[in-house]
Amino acid sequence: MKHLVKIYVVLLIFIIFVIGFFSFSLHQTQKKLTHNIDTLFIAQAKELSQNIELKLHQEIDHDIYKQLEKHPQLRAKLENTISTMTTSFYKYIYVLYRDVHGDYRFLIDGSKEDKGEFREKFNIAKDKWDIAYQNQEPKLLYQKHLHSLWVTYLDPVVFHGKTEAIIAMDFSTKLPKSIAIATKPFSTTLVYVFLAITLLLFILFYQTFLNFRVKKESITDTLTQIYNRTYLRELLEDFDSEHYQVIMFDIDYFKQVNDTYGHKMGDNILRDLALLIKKEIRENDIFIRFGGEEFLLFVYRKEHDKMFAYNIAQRLRKKIEQTDFIYDEVSIHITVSMGVTCSPERFKMVSSAIKYADEMLYIAKKEGRNQVIHTPKLQKKHQVVEQYLTINEIKDAIEDDRILCHFQAIFNAKTGEIVKYEALVRLRTREGEIVAPVAFLQNIRHTNLYNDMSKKIFDIVFDKIKTHQIAISINMTFSDILNNDIFMLILKEIKAHQACIPFLTIELLEYEALELNDTFVQHIQAIKSYGIHIAIDDFGIGFANYNILQTLPLDTIKIDGSLMKDIDTSSTSFHIVKSIILLADALHIETVAECVHSKDVYTIVNDLGVTYMQGYYLAKPQEYFVKQINDIEKR
Repeated sequence: MKHLVKIYVVLLIFIIFVIGFFSFSLHQTQKKLTHNIDTLFIAQAKELSQNIELKLHQEIDHDIYKQLEKHPQLRAKLENTISTMTTSFYKYIYVLYRDVHGDYRFLIDGSKEDKGEFREKFNIAKDKWDIAYQNQEPKLLYQKHLHSLWVTYLDPVVFHGKTEAIIAMDFSTKLPKSIAIATKPFSTTLVYVFLAITLLLFILFYQTFLNFRVKKESITDTLTQIYNRTYLRELLEDFDSEHYQVIMFDIDYFKQVNDTYGHKMGDNILRDLALLIKKEIRENDIFIRFGGEEFLLFVYRKEHDKMFAYNIAQRLRKKIEQTDFIYDEVSIHITVSMGVTCSPERFKMVSSAIKYADEMLYIAKKEGRNQVIHTPKLQKKHQVVEQYLTINEIKDAIEDDRILCHFQAIFNAKTGEIVKYEALVRLRTREGEIVAPVAFLQNIRHTNLYNDMSKKIFDIVFDKIKTHQIAISINMTFSDILNNDIFMLILKEIKAHQACIPFLTIELLEYEALELNDTFVQHIQAIKSYGIHIAIDDFGIGFANYNILQTLPLDTIKIDGSLMKDIDTSSTSFHIVKSIILLADALHIETVAECVHSKDVYTIVNDLGVTYMQGYYLAKPQEYFVKQINDIEKR
């Protein structure tokens, strides 16, 4: 409906513009007609005035007031002469002088009615008359009435460079009526245009209704009748994450349901599950089918209740677990695994909050399914961190040397040998609990603490390389590379550890759209010039796009884990991964398949010819290097 409102706002503006345009045109036409008539009046009045002035100069050579005062006969003669010039059009013609007080008084009045006596005061708006009197230039004055227009023409009488009197002529015209008649076609046209636009508006309204219906179909999942990912893409363009928490969930072992009972049973379960969820949520909540058996729920919250979405997720999970899904007299019980982002406002982008919920969903499935996870479980005591760490807690951890790295092995797909490790930052609390980066990195992203932590990570990684002579990759965001302080830190660390350079890879990752500008490319090229290997992480979705391949000097592409997650069930994911591997081979770029979580996924990506693999199926991240695994097939 927001788009519908926008359309009608545009239409309203358009209508106002059209009506305004024609009104302006009509006004301009009226002005032009008035100007033309004014020109005619001025020409006629000027000619009469010149004749009167000529007569005055013939009879009087100076001091017009004294001459007319002394010679009443001359005054009567001139008055009679001027009277012959009055007509039904020019009804009043008179000559006035200005006394010492600035008042205008009659000298001669050639009018045939309402005549003014000699020296009689003439009550007028003096300021306008004074302009003509002082400037010694003719002037038109208008007095508008309902059906007519009175016009006064003023012409100063000058003797020897001094204004001694002023000739005034009053005449009336039916100008308003004449102009109305002349502009009537324009008025009629304006009415027809308005009617035409009204008709057009009706047609557009109907067309908009049809478009809205088509649009609704395009953003609605045909199977479940809830929103689809097309709607999600539009939603993320203008979305207020402050009042929404994110729940990501999917059906446990749904592939087995399809394989055992058929896809019709699977479709029936998806429809009934969507209907069940829709009955349980509120109007303000946003329910989306994210893909396959995976769903996304934006939960609206009025108050700042961090656990609001988590509690709803638990309620939904229990409701689903207790529901019988029946099709063709076969009753099936299903469970769901759920991941929740309780504090989406901590993320710059809503897409990052969704990704976090997806990561929590992944943990829920790995931890046994049929559960809700909202924060990473601690590695050591298996307790849950209830909230994000504060700035002071993070600062203390850096100062107390409680920043560490866990290392996840990366395997050669052909030989099964470990070729390198990915360093993943962790924080150890004072109680000895291991905290994942989602609980602390966002808080310090743009602070000096972030620089200090980056320095710690480089020290840890270079120490491991020196000790074990093993290749390690370290994650850096696009923002890190653009940050001049971080960039200078990288160069300083590289120069201080020249012997470790052949073993170091920098993985570029980013959760926000940043333009690959000249500064970014120059910084990457400078790092690359030292012999550092450059990899791009999370390739295949989001902001890591194909333009990067022709812009950056890449050695490795890490294929995004969301594609790996369902490559064994989604033909779309399969073909995307296959095309990435083929393209990388053609460009002589190595590939890493992330998140290899099962033997099926391992087999598929291995058959596709990926260079390297990593994931929980092969090895989990841990503080110490894992032992060499030479035969993955036995797992």
